[in-house]
Amino acid sequence: MTDVRGCHLPDELLYDVANHIWFTEVGDGTVKLGMTTVATALAGQLVAFTPKKVGRSVKPGKSCGTVESGKWVGPAKSAAGGEVLEVNTALVDKPDMANDDPYGDGWMVILKPDDWDSVKPTLTPGTEVTAPYEAKMDEDGFAGCGG
Repeated sequence: MTDVRGCHLPDELLYDVANHIWFTEVGDGTVKLGMTTVATALAGQLVAFTPKKVGRSVKPGKSCGTVESGKWVGPAKSAAGGEVLEVNTALVDKPDMANDDPYGDGWMVILKPDDWDSVKPTLTPGTEVTAPYEAKMDEDGFAGCGG
């Protein structure tokens, strides 16, 4: 697992660093996505997650759900466009799961992407995420997770 300024970033995932979102291929042509530890550290304790409904379409670069914390409300942007096949209803009921386990129980949605073959190469593999995330943290003035 890669560790950038105390923020854990699993090597096996793909990252949209600009939007603090991770992706993993489920194996059936779908992708699961969620927020990185950087996103949850920046936002603070999450108090609400409102996903797009199953069957709805997400445009590339647009919101697959809205995330709310005590200090931030905003979209969770998906680099991949497609149909929402499943939402994490447990996360809707208990949004702070994303703070506790963003790469496991805290996932957000599963998409059937429209054009994954063109989106996938734009994402950063976990094994190469250190430099892009260092640059993003510098740009955002973010010291790091925890501590």
